[in-house]
Amino acid sequence: MPSTEFYSVLLAGGSGTRFWPASRRSHPKQLLKLLDGQSLLRATLERQGDLVDPEHALVLTSAALSAPCQADLNELPASNFFAEPVGRNTAASVAWAAVEVARRNPEAVFAVLPADHVIPDSESYRVSMRAAIEVASKEDVLVTFGIQPTYPATGYGYIEAAGESDERGFQEVVRFVEKPDGARAREFLSAGNFLWNSGMFVWRAEVILEAFRAHAPDVLEPIERGASAGDVAAAFPEAPALPVDMAILERADNVRVLPISWPWSDLGAWPSLPEVLGTDEQGNCTAGGAELIAEDSRDCVVFSEGEERVALLGVEGLVVVRSAGVTLVCPAERAQEVRQIVDRLGDEAPELL
Repeated sequence: MPSTEFYSVLLAGGSGTRFWPASRRSHPKQLLKLLDGQSLLRATLERQGDLVDPEHALVLTSAALSAPCQADLNELPASNFFAEPVGRNTAASVAWAAVEVARRNPEAVFAVLPADHVIPDSESYRVSMRAAIEVASKEDVLVTFGIQPTYPATGYGYIEAAGESDERGFQEVVRFVEKPDGARAREFLSAGNFLWNSGMFVWRAEVILEAFRAHAPDVLEPIERGASAGDVAAAFPEAPALPVDMAILERADNVRVLPISWPWSDLGAWPSLPEVLGTDEQGNCTAGGAELIAEDSRDCVVFSEGEERVALLGVEGLVVVRSAGVTLVCPAERAQEVRQIVDRLGDEAPELL
């Protein structure tokens, strides 16, 4: 445990639509058991190791997912789960977490952690987290983690770092950049001082609250008003829907980034699984309870919610998903477009979402 009082705040309210049909409204991506029989939410908590005890782990999720999240993390106190009545993106969630942590201890440091990331090297992660906790506890800064890019990704936002590290490895942030097109992504990779925005942050409660007052008071005001009245959920819908990056970090001048090189994935869509789970000799990746029978088939991703045999013959580069009576088959390069099916089902068959 760090000497500074530290909280881990897990953001678990996402819908994970690009992992449909396994990811549904009542059981989204963060609750799927994709890795070693445990959910991504539980893996996020267990990754904290000795950094936090159950009393210091908070979970912000949707009202619909509060019960499933509590069932998955049943060692946490019920008072550490916060149910958002409507989705308002991450700024409102972070504001609620900041108000709650400050209520307990305004000098406490807390980390904001999306509950659907995969970080296999937990020990290296905790080394980086301890460094961030130390900096945040001593300085009035907002700390983020920047992933060293390995290819010109267009699915991530980027952080332009100053390029000169202090003795602890931290750099000043020049700017945040939204998801680029291919040409700009290649430029960022060549420049050498651009990092992927991991969406993980560390700061003292009092410091991030001051940042909200300076840069996004319209987000913080209803949260604080609701807290004073003892009912944040009632006031929560009044907060504008903004990502915390846009609301705070892009506007603040006290942001520091720690470049990191340990393996990381936000599992953006089904084709992300091979980089996490690995493949067989034919480049095929299986997950869940699927048992693959592949003949002359390569570079496919196959998932089955239960134990089920899936046979492939003479195909290449497919995603095949079987879950709750629905089967998805698509080329891997079009897997991001599964949201088009989700949008269509909203009108035609909402019971499948």
